[in-house]
Amino acid sequence: MQIETITCHDVYNHGATLQAYALQRYLTEQGHDVQIIDYKPWYLSNHYKLSSINNPIFDRLIIRDLYILAKLPGRLIALRRKRAFDRFKKEHLKLTPQRFVSNLELGDNCPDADVYIAGSDQIWNTMFQNGRDAAFYLDFVPAGKKRVSYAASFATDKIESGYEEFVKSMINRFDHISVREQTGVRLLREMGINRAVQVCDPVFLLDKKAWSEITSSDFKEKYLLVYDTENSTTIKNIARAVAHRLKLKIWSIGSFRLNYADRNYYLSGPKEFVSLIKNAGFVISNSFHATAFSLIFEKNMCVVNRGEAINSRMHSLLDSLGISNRLAGADFNVEDLAENIDYVKVNELMEKTISSSKQYLKESIG
Repeated sequence: MQIETITCHDVYNHGATLQAYALQRYLTEQGHDVQIIDYKPWYLSNHYKLSSINNPIFDRLIIRDLYILAKLPGRLIALRRKRAFDRFKKEHLKLTPQRFVSNLELGDNCPDADVYIAGSDQIWNTMFQNGRDAAFYLDFVPAGKKRVSYAASFATDKIESGYEEFVKSMINRFDHISVREQTGVRLLREMGINRAVQVCDPVFLLDKKAWSEITSSDFKEKYLLVYDTENSTTIKNIARAVAHRLKLKIWSIGSFRLNYADRNYYLSGPKEFVSLIKNAGFVISNSFHATAFSLIFEKNMCVVNRGEAINSRMHSLLDSLGISNRLAGADFNVEDLAENIDYVKVNELMEKTISSSKQYLKESIG
């Protein structure tokens, strides 16, 4: 069966790239011909632009040129990270030959398929532009074609004010609806949409053996891995305490350096991300997908809330597995965090969710 998926696949984020790969690979292994729609609207297209102005104060004539010149050395170095992601995309993602930049353009030249799947990741997060973009609700799909969502995430506890009717009308057109968090099921019920089910993120559709096939390195040293998206003081304090307790070095992977880390992998791509989690002695993050891969590779870990209100996805995952105690705050207890997670119980619960998620895909595709 020909399947086209749409998600935020090319935003230079480890989790976004890997979930796109996972869904495509799993469906391909089930015998389907799968493409990811290469959708790159303006609001997802400004990564690593050498001439960008991040602060409007500097967007004035000579000051603008001086600002760009001052930022240029760091931006040229950062292109190494971009190239790592671009290599992964070229090697592992099968994209449509044409790149699309708007829902209108997709509607005028929609890639032909039997089934269209929206998801996973935060495609329906109305805090961001993608959650307000009709393309991520399969608006461009011709009438009579099957629309399916897989593990689409709102990532928040509520829809942004003013977008409730838009979201409701768009999702009501789906033939089958699944979301990644229980909060998503609740949000849809509040809109009167009662046929949504909760499924696992696509990265769980592949086991650790499959993920090990794309890892790039093994590491000899013992280390605690930090994946921090916002330079959290709480994460720093926990990392130092746990590393001292377990006698581990602190390594970091992310888009910027952490000054307290013994080693920083801030220019690394998706393969290194999976490799570093696979080989870590402990993982600390405020990232859903760092949490997910820690579970896949059965790592002791803890999760810290982000400052922005997109924590429901991590809470939902930990709650469903009976390990909400791995959510840590400023009042953390290092002895509690250093205890081993009982992965016998976690894997039993996870396997049930994975099995029902695969069944959902089988039935919704038809």
